[in-house]
Amino acid sequence: QVQLVESGGGLVQAGGSLRLSCAASGRTGSSTVMGWFRQAPGKEREFASTISRSGRITYIYYADSVKGRFTISRDNAKNTVYLEMYSLKPEDTAVYYCAASNSGWKPGGLRKRDEYDSWGQGTQVTVSS
Repeated sequence: QVQLVESGGGLVQAGGSLRLSCAASGRTGSSTVMGWFRQAPGKEREFASTISRSGRITYIYYADSVKGRFTISRDNAKNTVYLEMYSLKPEDTAVYYCAASNSGWKPGGLRKRDEYDSWGQGTQVTVSS
C-alpha cells in the first residue's frame, strides 16, 4: 500500500498558477505509476494527468482539458509528484487527488479511477473569475 499526502491547493484568480505536491510513502518506487485526478462539485472524479516509467523512458499523459496548461513531474529522491497548473480557469475548480498504482505501465497511461489502488485525501483548488 502507498500513502499519499497532497498539498498546495488554494484560492487563485483566473489566469493564475498553483503547484500541487503529492508526497508518497510506503510501497513506492520509480516504477510506481502516479496520477492526478480532480472532482468538481456535483461531477464525477476525472483524470487530469499521469506519469510513469518503463525502463529508462518516462511517459506522461494529460487530459485534453488540461493539456498545455498543466505539467506533471516527479522527484524520485523525494518520493514526490508535482502538478504545476498555469493559466487557471474557473472550470479548473475542484478537489485534486493524487493516486498511485503498482500494477505497471501500459500504453496510453492509466486514466481510470479503478486502475489506481492508493489515493490521497485531496486538496481544494478554487479559481475565481
